[in-house]
Amino acid sequence: MLSVSLTLAFASMLSACDRQSAEPAQQKEAAGDNLPAKLSGTVDRSHAGSPLPKNIVKDPTGTTLDLASLTGKPVLINLWATWCAPCVVEMPQLDAIAGERKGDLRLLTISEDMQGAEKVNAFFEEKKFENLPRWMDPENDLIFAFGGGELPLTIMYNAQGKEIWRITGGFDWTSNAAAKLIDEATAKPS
Repeated sequence: MLSVSLTLAFASMLSACDRQSAEPAQQKEAAGDNLPAKLSGTVDRSHAGSPLPKNIVKDPTGTTLDLASLTGKPVLINLWATWCAPCVVEMPQLDAIAGERKGDLRLLTISEDMQGAEKVNAFFEEKKFENLPRWMDPENDLIFAFGGGELPLTIMYNAQGKEIWRITGGFDWTSNAAAKLIDEATAKPS
């Protein structure tokens, strides 16, 4: 019964990512840098104060990272997948933010692709990201720790490891609204 529930939950999560077309996500983005019409992610503060989850993610070499240990600097976690069109649109924007805010912010992109390193490495090589780490959650434990739902899912934590806000769905990370949200977590106390 538990495996049926998990299968149904995962199927629900997969269907939540709005591809907007039958084309593969990479081809859609490669057609141009225009943002799709449906980057409609909304800010949710209902989980504010929740601690970083006690989940372990891996990189393609097998190195592990305990998310709960990430304190001392604000952390922006982005759950994504190569098959998710809004996720693919966000990745270059997040790569730019990771480079611009390297000293103030730790930005983690964590793939929910079940094929793991095979998919993630090929995607990163194709896109030539310079600032994003290649973390993976191929068992999808993390998306379930966050309550399941739509990809992309982006969550901001303060330096003490407490959630500030989350955005479910695609978001324009080049916008002034995005800069203000990130500034909220990275601003130095006066």
